[in-house]
Amino acid sequence: MSFDQLGLSAELLRAVQELGYTTPTPIQQRAIPSVFAGRDLLAAAQTGTGKTAAFALPLLQHLTEEQPNPRGSRAPRLLVLVPTRELAAQVGQSFDDFGRHLRQRTILIFGGVSPRPQIDALRQGVDIIVATPGRLLDHINERVVDLTKIRHLVLDEADRMLDMGFIRDIRRVLAVLPKQRQNLLFSATFSDEIRTLANGLLHDPLTVEVAARNAPAELIEHRVHLVEQGDKRAVLSHLLREGATPQTLVFTRTKHGANRLADQLAKDGIECAAIHGNKSQNARTKALADFKDYKVQVLVATDIAARGLDISELPQVVNYELPHVPEDYVHRIGRTGRAGSTGQALSLVSSDEKDRLKAIERVLGRRINVLPLDRSAIRVPVERPPVHAQATATHAPRAARPQQAQQQRGHGQAQGGHGRRGGRGRGR
Repeated sequence: MSFDQLGLSAELLRAVQELGYTTPTPIQQRAIPSVFAGRDLLAAAQTGTGKTAAFALPLLQHLTEEQPNPRGSRAPRLLVLVPTRELAAQVGQSFDDFGRHLRQRTILIFGGVSPRPQIDALRQGVDIIVATPGRLLDHINERVVDLTKIRHLVLDEADRMLDMGFIRDIRRVLAVLPKQRQNLLFSATFSDEIRTLANGLLHDPLTVEVAARNAPAELIEHRVHLVEQGDKRAVLSHLLREGATPQTLVFTRTKHGANRLADQLAKDGIECAAIHGNKSQNARTKALADFKDYKVQVLVATDIAARGLDISELPQVVNYELPHVPEDYVHRIGRTGRAGSTGQALSLVSSDEKDRLKAIERVLGRRINVLPLDRSAIRVPVERPPVHAQATATHAPRAARPQQAQQQRGHGQAQGGHGRRGGRGRGR
């Protein structure tokens, strides 16, 4: 099947051809005709399968064929809700790319930047809003956005929005939308929570599932090295130098851990950057741009910050620490092995993470190969104290211990500030 068999307009076909797309992916083949028909849709597809085009192309055509409000006073007719700023930017860029020969206006609404330009653009009139729930609610509460003319709603990566605690914000947004509208829900997995949300949102939906539940991309090679926590940095640094992979995305569980690891790798002579929720939007954008342009070899990220990152042909993902939720492993490794490309997913697993590894294997429905390490070539980090130094510290004079205790308390507070609450930010 080709794109011209899907009923796209000449303007959209021209854009698709200019972007180099020739054959629609399975999710596009199944979703686009249904969206054209006005059906509600519940779609499960792994990241990298072309799901953004599956809703952007037909909805752009709908907006073109529908009667818009006069320019300058028009209210938005399409709302796309996404979990993160990065995904908002990517979805917005897709609408701009596919709609390059159309006259639709798109606005991005997310936190971390000044709301003033967003307010000014809304007052000028837009057709499409791509937003994170938190900042959109701010605009709703300030009455600077009119959602009464919304005809199409998309919840993209809905599973991640639920994981991040956005369900209340989503319900508040839904409460101000017109009752009569087309609803499209896209998710990497069909969890029980997603089905509950879908049952209350969708009307007689078509269900499209192009990958098995929680299945990883088939082109990804999964590997595990058993490494104690204190040796992980040295092992990772060695593997990055020896592997000579041009791009590696590394996952940590906490923002503090991402910063610390990035600093340590930089000391080892590895060009890297960190991306997480505490970084400013400008810093996150620059880090991602430098990574895509090969100015840095390694991008260290937390789950929330990395959700939705679109990096073409990313060769390797490393789980420096396994996620607490086994399904998040699927989301992490979905950054590689995309669009027909092969990829590697490497996990450094300490003894206290073996239960998490077993849980991930149950989700995958398969065992992951545990590979041996040649430790003879791995350099231990300089800052790791030798055994005799640790013993000396144990018998330090009592007068020195209050200061040590104070430093330890400070370190614990720094880590504690990035716990569960910090990870569930509203995308502001």
